[in-house]
Amino acid sequence: MNAYSKWLAVLLVLLLLFIYPLLETFEREEDMSYLISWNAVTRFVDAARNKGGITPAMYNDFIDILRATGNEYEITMVHEHKRYDPVYLDPLNPDTFQGNYAVHYEAYYQQQIMKILFPDTSQTIEDPGRHYKMAEGDFFHVQIRQINQTPYEVLSQALNNGGSRVKLTIPYGGMVRNEDE
Repeated sequence: MNAYSKWLAVLLVLLLLFIYPLLETFEREEDMSYLISWNAVTRFVDAARNKGGITPAMYNDFIDILRATGNEYEITMVHEHKRYDPVYLDPLNPDTFQGNYAVHYEAYYQQQIMKILFPDTSQTIEDPGRHYKMAEGDFFHVQIRQINQTPYEVLSQALNNGGSRVKLTIPYGGMVRNEDE
C-alpha cells in the first residue's frame, strides 16, 4: 500500500511541477498568437478600406505576419461592390423609368481577388495592373480560420480526454471609406 501512495505522490508532483506549467505556457502562446492574428487582420482590412484597394505588397505583409505566429490559416476575402440599377416597370421600355434606383451588391471572392493581385504574367509587384481596386461605399471582409493543431490543443486534449476545441476564427470587415488607390 505504501508503494502505491509513493507512485501517486510522484505522479502528482510530475503533474504539478511540469505538465501544468507547460500547459500554461502553451496557453499563453496561443493567446499571443490570437492577438497577433487579430491585429494583422484588422490592420490589413482597415488599410484596404482606407486606401480603397489592395496591393500585392499589402497582402504579402499580411501573410508574413500570420506566418510568424507559427499557425496555418485558411483566409477568406470578400469584396461586395455597390451597384445602382435604375428601376423600370418594363426593362425593355426606357419610358417606364420610375425615378429611383435599386442598390445591389456584386460579390468578388478570394479567387477573383488573387487573380488580380498575383496574375500569371511577368508584371512587377509594383505594377498598377496588379492593384485590386475598390470603390467608396463597397464592403470588404476578411476571415481567417486556424487549420492546424497547436501544442496547447494537443496537451489540453490529452489531459481532458480529447474534448474538441473550437478553432480560432477571426472575421473582420466593413465599408470602404476612401479611393486613394
